[in-house]
Amino acid sequence: MNKACYHCGEEVPGDTQFTVTILGEQREMCCPGCQAIAQTIVDSGLVSYYQYRQTTAEKLDLVPESIKNLIHYDDEQVQEEFVFKHDQHNEVTLSLEGVSCAACAWLIEKHMLQQSGITEVSVNTLTHRARLVWDPTKTKLSRIITQLQRLGYKASPFEQDDQEQAYHRASRQYLYRIGIAGIASMQVMMVAIALYLEVFSDLDEAFKHYFRIVSLFFATPVMLYSAWPFYENAWRSIKARAPSMDVPVSIAMIMAYVASIVATVNRSGEVFYEAVTMFAFFLLLGRYFEMKARREASAHSANLLKLVPTFATLSDGTQVPVRQLKVGDLLRVLPGESIPADGHVLLGQIYVDESMLTGESVPVAKTVGDAVFAGTLNGDESFEMQVTKNKTDSMISHIVRMQDNAQMSKPRIAEIADIVSRYFVIATLVIGASTWLFWHFYHPDDAFWIMLSVLVATCPCALALATPTAITCATSRLSHFGILLRKGHVFETLCCVNHFIMDKTGTLTEGRIEIYRTQVHDLRFTSQQCQAIAASLEQHANHPLAKAFASFSDPHHLVEQVENVIGSGLQGRYQGVSIRLGSASFALAKPNSISQDPDCIYLSGDGQLIASFYYQDPIRRDSLAMVTEFKKSGIRLTLLSGDNQLNAQRVADEMGIEQVIANVSPEQKLSYLHSLPDDNITLMIGDGINDAPILAGAHLSVAMGGGTDVAKASSDMVLLNDKLSNVLKARELAFKTRKIIKENLWFSLFYNLLILPLAIMGYVPPYIASLGMSVSSVVVIANSMRLLKFHG
Repeated sequence: MNKACYHCGEEVPGDTQFTVTILGEQREMCCPGCQAIAQTIVDSGLVSYYQYRQTTAEKLDLVPESIKNLIHYDDEQVQEEFVFKHDQHNEVTLSLEGVSCAACAWLIEKHMLQQSGITEVSVNTLTHRARLVWDPTKTKLSRIITQLQRLGYKASPFEQDDQEQAYHRASRQYLYRIGIAGIASMQVMMVAIALYLEVFSDLDEAFKHYFRIVSLFFATPVMLYSAWPFYENAWRSIKARAPSMDVPVSIAMIMAYVASIVATVNRSGEVFYEAVTMFAFFLLLGRYFEMKARREASAHSANLLKLVPTFATLSDGTQVPVRQLKVGDLLRVLPGESIPADGHVLLGQIYVDESMLTGESVPVAKTVGDAVFAGTLNGDESFEMQVTKNKTDSMISHIVRMQDNAQMSKPRIAEIADIVSRYFVIATLVIGASTWLFWHFYHPDDAFWIMLSVLVATCPCALALATPTAITCATSRLSHFGILLRKGHVFETLCCVNHFIMDKTGTLTEGRIEIYRTQVHDLRFTSQQCQAIAASLEQHANHPLAKAFASFSDPHHLVEQVENVIGSGLQGRYQGVSIRLGSASFALAKPNSISQDPDCIYLSGDGQLIASFYYQDPIRRDSLAMVTEFKKSGIRLTLLSGDNQLNAQRVADEMGIEQVIANVSPEQKLSYLHSLPDDNITLMIGDGINDAPILAGAHLSVAMGGGTDVAKASSDMVLLNDKLSNVLKARELAFKTRKIIKENLWFSLFYNLLILPLAIMGYVPPYIASLGMSVSSVVVIANSMRLLKFHG
């Protein structure tokens, strides 16, 4: 008798030997196609498909749709849409369905870190997203998503449109559940008035029984439909041995409902239908408002992605979806349109509104070769550009990713709150059981509903929300000031900083050279002529000083036969005279005949001094205000620079910085940091590659937005608009965030300590307990959302 193919069910030819090991046994396949598909399913960790399937796969569609979708996530071209690759690892942000509290986040992080190849996992219960980093040589994305689904959480790569749809679906379902619970609770309460307040004093026992059946009729849809999310979350956490806040809630509701059914059937005892329905109604209402508040609190970073248009116009006028753009594509951007991708200008001179990146409202001038970024707004002129980065590598995706990472990384106070809330659930169950035991012997009629109130009232939802809501709101607010967070400890550490270390060039100063004085020594030349001659020479150089002369360029004063003498200066001929521009030793026949200045270059004709040009790196306008404010706070200040002592001291004297350490290498900067006492909590600001080691080593580091990518990658914060005054705003916001976190924690603890003894003593009815729990969570979120209005 011929065997059937284990995958598709068709007959296996007798002369073939195609097998795959599935569920511990060798399974025969009818053809190489079925063998390849079955092996792919096994390799992807999806073998449970065979365990739970009800029919074999159709020959025309051998791969089940759910399996096919997951396997597609392993395709590198598909992953370009949402996977960020760095070093030897991949990083993805996943949207999660079913996450309800801190216990869910703890469960996911603990379980996924035990899986092979996964190196980092962080879950944000506020945004319902998870960030995972994995080694693609050890595991696949499809396997990761499968593991999450086995835990009971539906996962998919984060896409803003999908997230919006998921939110609206969840919102609609909540409204349906709230509506049913609300209508049912009103009807049950009407009946309860008749039963408990004895409005009809001569009510026959048969009518009482009838009213109880009516109450059961209205309470059942609430238990089977409205309250279903609580059971689902509770069962998931019980299976994972990590009890969540929904466990005591579900136990209380189910026990009250079952006890009421028993009392109804036996026609004796108390019924709690009104407590069950009102409890479900208030709890669902609280969760709904909590969900809306969460969305508003976390909306800013997600809204950035909405600024990127859906379609882009190619240079030939064809419109294509933005997600299909590739590096090298040529685009045309019309006036008033949002730029669809990161790239550089090929044709046109434009002004671009980059306020969504930097917080700076003044449009930025762009010309050929300048970089433009996805999501920024083009001005009044059309231009052509070339795409230089794909969607996942774009600046806006990078910002959103770093914001999410900062929100997902937990400060120490949040980790403590998570641990407390987890054990609080267990303590609630123990206290509830003890309460029932006491009242059962003291006053049996009240034991059950008192225990019910204890289980509900003491759920630590507010405690678990106290820190993440504040961190998310503060992170969103910082982005309005042009500050990008990369690490979650920033707010905590900013409050403790007592030693401020700063680089000079490009940090306290603007990092660009300007000519601030021209001294003419040869009366045959005017100041403008000298500047124009120097500009003509500097057109043939690309060092920073050359840019300082660009504005002096004049076509009437051109130098010919220009030669760039590397390390010394430039030389050429002007109106038959040999012209040199550079150091005194290079330009002058007798350099020792003048008093030389380290911040000066000299123009000579046939070895004779014509003019001296004095240059400087101008100090940023808001540097002094920042330094002054930190001094007032009693913070120690150190200027740590690789520049010479004279230049460093000049800047320090102008700004009132007492300690100056100059002429130091990157290694010496890091050595200085390590030499400081342990009680020095350091804040470092820098912008260059030479600052990267000390930025990584400081307790808290800030990289200038105009600095190098290496510096940004080593920092905890990035100052996108280079406004140092915003560091002060960040510090002020950090103090306010810490204050609000403490307020949230004290309020949630105070509420639980207040409600617990009252509930144990029997003074809190179950529906009041559910209302109090919901209100406490909403109060904590509302208090955190005050940070969204911070102006500094």
